[in-house]
Amino acid sequence: MTRIFRAPLVAAVVSMLALVASTGQDAAMAQDRLIGSGASFPFPIYSAWFKQFSKETPGVIVDYQAKGSGAGIQDFINRTVDFAASDAAMTDAELAKVDGGAVLIPITAGEIVIAYNLPGNPTGLKLPRDVYPDIFLGKVTRWNDPRIAAANPDLKLPDLPITVVRRSDSSGTTFVFTKHLSAISPEFAKQVGSGTTVEWPKSDKIVGAPKNDGVTATVKQTPGAIGYIEYGYAKLTKTTTAALQNKSGQYVEPSAKSGAATLAAATLGPDLRGWIEDPEGAEAYPIATFTWLLFYKKQDAKKAAVLRQLVDYSVTKGQAIADSMGYIPLPPPVIDRIKAAAAEIK
Repeated sequence: MTRIFRAPLVAAVVSMLALVASTGQDAAMAQDRLIGSGASFPFPIYSAWFKQFSKETPGVIVDYQAKGSGAGIQDFINRTVDFAASDAAMTDAELAKVDGGAVLIPITAGEIVIAYNLPGNPTGLKLPRDVYPDIFLGKVTRWNDPRIAAANPDLKLPDLPITVVRRSDSSGTTFVFTKHLSAISPEFAKQVGSGTTVEWPKSDKIVGAPKNDGVTATVKQTPGAIGYIEYGYAKLTKTTTAALQNKSGQYVEPSAKSGAATLAAATLGPDLRGWIEDPEGAEAYPIATFTWLLFYKKQDAKKAAVLRQLVDYSVTKGQAIADSMGYIPLPPPVIDRIKAAAAEIK
């Protein structure tokens, strides 16, 4: 009896397994997976956008890794991704390495803040524009330094060493931050300069950490620490940030309003690249930037169509959550230019 029923049973199991495998293959084929990598600056809002876009677009999954702007650009040049992201856009030399050309889309914008960790978590710290570059040069080394104290008569500043936390990876956040410091401090420009990676002064009180979340965690875990991070990370993790003195002499805190005042001073070129190194305006926050998505001009037609949909989603529905997540909603004229540029993704 065993021999009589074993063969049909085996056949049925094999048939069932084949059906399951076939169904799984069909499901996998139905999914279009878009792979992206790059900047960690916009990672919180990208995560929200890409998750919701995937949910609203049947058969599409967007997979993004926050590896840093430099790594994203390299992946883009090497064509190991479908798109990339960078806070530093791309240089002419980098663009020349992309076969067929690239489309740069300034998809969102944000502020770079100076986060700090002091005993008792005092708020309202003010940093003059001739002081915070010197902190990152390692020239102002203690929290009760007379130059900091003079700007903060109402704060009791501790006699505590300052630990500077900077990015250890190739970073668009570093590019924007050092570009600003170089614009307002000739000494910083000469000694450190600007770039996605720079030679920071040698000191055991200047330490590195990877990505925005790494710098945020290190600042929060180190009494006396100070570091530069994206405002969205500070907002998400409730990290205390300083008010910075702008070009008009006003101390301004990061916000959607002060960020929008900064973007008003921006001029984007025909390729939609542009930076605001030291904005004019009494209400402008000193350090803000666009951050770019990078697309190939020529690729698979089906992927190109989905990528154009992704851009449209990001500048329409996606902008609605920008303020709540610590980013700056894009001005309507910029959105119009983005929609026109997205047509070049083919």
